[in-house]
Amino acid sequence: MRKRTLGALAALLSSLALAFQVPETQLSLRTSYGGAVLEGRVSASRNDALTGVWAGPGRARLMRCAPLCTVVTSVPVQGLLVLSGDSAYRVALAGQFQAGQKISVTLKFQNQGVVVAQAVVSRL
Repeated sequence: MRKRTLGALAALLSSLALAFQVPETQLSLRTSYGGAVLEGRVSASRNDALTGVWAGPGRARLMRCAPLCTVVTSVPVQGLLVLSGDSAYRVALAGQFQAGQKISVTLKFQNQGVVVAQAVVSRL
């Protein structure tokens, strides 16, 4: 009886771990006029939405750019989200950044919680 209970508990914990996998990130910041644009990849194990981004200077703006940029409340993540100054979705931070500076970036997802990542500032 005890072995069955422990086996069921182990199976439940492993299925929960798969269901709540934290998204993986590879990020950098590229300086632009008046701030920086977040660049890199965010990969999630399932469909989700990026609902907020914060860094040292404050909250970032989530934007959809097709063809003009407008601020949105969330960015869909369908497996892999590529962010850059040329992508359809962009994340812009206001403030002054120096090349080589390391910035902690906090990303909030609708279903998968909060992820804290490091981004290094690069030049234009």
